[in-house]
Amino acid sequence: MALKGFERRLERMVEGTFARIFRSGLRPVELGRRLVREMDDGRSVDVRGRTMVPNHFTVELGAEDLERFAEVRESLERELAEAAREHARDEGYVFMGPVEVELIEGDGQRTGAFQITGRMREGKGGVGAGSLLLPTGERIALRDATITIGRRPESTLVLADPNVSRNHAEIRPHGNGWILVDLGSTNGSRVNGVRVSSQELQEGDDIAFGNTHLSFEAS
Repeated sequence: MALKGFERRLERMVEGTFARIFRSGLRPVELGRRLVREMDDGRSVDVRGRTMVPNHFTVELGAEDLERFAEVRESLERELAEAAREHARDEGYVFMGPVEVELIEGDGQRTGAFQITGRMREGKGGVGAGSLLLPTGERIALRDATITIGRRPESTLVLADPNVSRNHAEIRPHGNGWILVDLGSTNGSRVNGVRVSSQELQEGDDIAFGNTHLSFEAS
């Protein structure tokens, strides 16, 4: 059986920098498989008929495994969070808040063994999960603070695009989601090719500022 997308993603981690660390012992794909199983087991249907799943995961490792992962710990946490987002998109799951993965030392956990606990945790200010995917592949998590966009160095997201105004747009928390607001920019802001003054963002929206395109992901 072919590996799902999240498994292929985690298996790519054993290449390059991660090769030496994951040559033997506990491998990230094992963590990924258990994490998505925790999501499936923790499913719950909300009043709107949506399938909610855990979004905050604690991974308890033995002391030796945690020490072995120390130099790539943040990268591994990010990749596992991305695996959770991919699985949610594949299955149509919804998160209550931002996806977070934390690797910790488990009390009495032996080497090679681990435990994952998933919880549903609301984002600050009641906002849900959401992020902007940049052309570089970098991801900006949207939380309870307004994201400012423009050429101004003080902007949260600085775009070196001559077609972008200094103070171009903002993305603001709105209910349990986010809304894009154009700040009277010269060339405007577009969502899925349509120029907008304000627009509530939906999963998969293509957002364009000048010649720069970003993607909004709700999970």
